[in-house]
Amino acid sequence: MTKPYRVLVTGSRNWDDVIAISAALEQALIDAGSRPVLVVHGACPGGADWHADHYARWLRGKGCSIDVEQHPAQGHPTEDFGRWPGAGPRRNAHMVSLGADLCLAFIGPCTRPRCYRTDPHPSHGASHCARLAEQAGIPVRRWVA
Repeated sequence: MTKPYRVLVTGSRNWDDVIAISAALEQALIDAGSRPVLVVHGACPGGADWHADHYARWLRGKGCSIDVEQHPAQGHPTEDFGRWPGAGPRRNAHMVSLGADLCLAFIGPCTRPRCYRTDPHPSHGASHCARLAEQAGIPVRRWVA
């Protein structure tokens, strides 16, 4: 069996640029060549994870060799990432540790209600995951809103 081309998707919970996500996944299919694509994401119920999941499933329904692997921070089937707020960063580290051929990062501005920073800055979780991927040697493609 051919090893899948793993595409780690990270992004802001309020990311709504479906065109960017669909174009990035279609390019990943091209980059993968004859290998099947596996889209790995953190299973957020909205934003970049949700859009990537749904678009990948739609592509699969159209006959593309693509599948999805979800890693929710809470209720993960094999891992206990602990309590919030540390569960998200631990889940991100876990996803990166599984390896990937590519990371797609869709990073919007921080919208965290209790963020201590007052200056405009990017989403903490997506930025963190993209940074971990880079440190692990995974190529990262970024879209910033």
